[in-house]
Amino acid sequence: MSGTPLFTLEHRPEGLVLCCDPPTFGHPLHVDFVGGKAGHRRRFGGGRGQLIARACGFKAGVTPSVIDATAGLGRDAFVLASLGARVVMIERVPEIAALLEDGLVRAMAHPDVREIAARMSLQHGDASAQLAQLVADSGVAPQVVHLDPMFPHREKSALVKKEMRLFRELAGSNDDAPRLLEAALEVATHRVVVKRPKGAPPIQGPAPQHTVEEKNSRYDLYVHRSLRSD
Repeated sequence: MSGTPLFTLEHRPEGLVLCCDPPTFGHPLHVDFVGGKAGHRRRFGGGRGQLIARACGFKAGVTPSVIDATAGLGRDAFVLASLGARVVMIERVPEIAALLEDGLVRAMAHPDVREIAARMSLQHGDASAQLAQLVADSGVAPQVVHLDPMFPHREKSALVKKEMRLFRELAGSNDDAPRLLEAALEVATHRVVVKRPKGAPPIQGPAPQHTVEEKNSRYDLYVHRSLRSD
C-alpha cells in the first residue's frame, strides 16, 4: 500500500480545503458560507417557501430552533440560519468538522453573513450514538431535528456524484440511520424531518405522519406536536 494519505487538509487562500484524488472524488472540498452556492441560495433560494423550510415548519411567526444532526458541508444549516433559526450543526467526520469550523470563522468575519453565522454553532460527534449529550452540550432546546442521511447506495458508481463518493469514503456506510432516527425522535420537542430521495422507502422504524416533496426529493415528517407562533 502507498504511504500517501487519501485525504489531506491544507490551508489555501480560499480557506481550509480537503484535498483528495480529483479523478475519483472531484475538486477539493471547502466550506464557503459567503459566495458560491450558499451565496446564490441566500439571495435567490425562495425564502420560507423552500422545501426544507416548509418541512421544518417555518411559517409566519414561527422560526424553530434546529439541530442539523448530519451537517455535511453545512448548506442546509446555513439556509435555515438565513431564515432566522438558531441552528446547531453536528458532524461526526473530523475532516468535515474542521472545514465547517473554518467556514464559520470566515463567515463571522464577513459583513454580509456575520449575523447569519452568529446563529450557527458546531458540535463534533456521532449523532447516532451521542445525540442527547451533544444537544445538551450545545445549550439549544431543539424544536426540530433535521436529518439528511446519505442516500441509499447505488451500484453504478457513475450515478453517484464525486462529492457523495467522498462522503461515503469518509463516513462509511449508512447502517446507523434507524438508530439516528430513534435518537432524533427522543430529543426533538416538536418534529423530526428526514430528507430522502423521491421514491426511496422511509428509514426503518416508525412511519412518518406526513411528507412534503418536490421533483427529486422529499422530506418525511415525524411530528410530536405543532409548532406555534410566539
